Amino acid sequence: MRLRWLRCVRTFPSIGLAVLGTIATEPVGAVAPDGGDGNGMLVAPSVAPGEPLPSGPGAEPSPAAPFSPADRERRLVEQGFTAGSPVMIRIFKQESELELWMAREGRFEPFNTYRICFWSGGLGPKMREGDRQAPEGFYRVGLKQLYPTGRRPRSFDIGYPNTFDRSLARTGSYIFVHGGCSSTGCFAMTDPVMDEIYALSKRALHEGQDRIEVQVFPFRMSDANLAAHAQSPHLAFWLNLKEAYDAFERTHLPPRVSVCDRRYLIRESDRAEEGAAPPDNGAPTAFDICEDAMVSIVPLAGPVAERIAQVAARVHRVAMRAKIRRSAGRTARASHAAGRARVASHARRVAHQ
Repeated sequence: MRLRWLRCVRTFPSIGLAVLGTIATEPVGAVAPDGGDGNGMLVAPSVAPGEPLPSGPGAEPSPAAPFSPADRERRLVEQGFTAGSPVMIRIFKQESELELWMAREGRFEPFNTYRICFWSGGLGPKMREGDRQAPEGFYRVGLKQLYPTGRRPRSFDIGYPNTFDRSLARTGSYIFVHGGCSSTGCFAMTDPVMDEIYALSKRALHEGQDRIEVQVFPFRMSDANLAAHAQSPHLAFWLNLKEAYDAFERTHLPPRVSVCDRRYLIRESDRAEEGAAPPDNGAPTAFDICEDAMVSIVPLAGPVAERIAQVAARVHRVAMRAKIRRSAGRTARASHAAGRARVASHARRVAHQ
């Protein structure tokens, strides 16, 4: 009896080690929470587990693991890209896809499309802090928004809220593209995929790209998709986003995006450097004035600049008149209150005589 018990004790640790070994070989977040395929590029290795690797002078080299540095370098060379070239990102919520584009010969070309493992909320913009909604719009990522360590290492903050969001009093913070497969307002990509996106983004920023464009759309902005959501309260906002989507589809250059009168203004870029982001990533304004026209965040010329200046001046005049009316109202109320206080004080003195 005692011998049989000792055999069990010797067997269980070996089973536990085997299970732990199996778990360690599984990529984190490789399976989507709905039981789907997760990221489509997380495929099984070509060599079966336990099968001896080929060796010898005539043997084929073993394939690199998906999303490893060696595999990434191979795909870059095959597609004619160079690590460190400028990158841009487009996200499509309905399709759960993230596209990474890289500069080649003066234009951006697609390098890879990744499956988003998880994003929270529904179609439509983020409105307030804590609504667990992934945002939509145009954002920019600089070196200071990269997070190499922390709870979600090798991730980046997309820069929500931007100027447009702030003009509509939208609130929120720390909206990331990160690894893993869970999120409350961010975009979770799985760890192996995020390692690749982060490495290419970091290299581009370190080699001279000022900021990385991140464009977040509710879906691919086709006429059919818009028609399918024609009754949505966000339709006008999505039509505004479609202007930038169409401009990029035509030129493969990030359009010049500015904010005026609580709306995105889109202008096609003629050269790659025109798509560069402003240095301050879009600061908020006091009276929702067209800040690109007032402080030259995005310099424009010709009729477009003239029209923006006219709208900015009109908005500024309205804001100043409202401020003057509010100030006059406060002065009148204060004067009235002071008069009543004097009358009450006089009445008390008379009562005590």
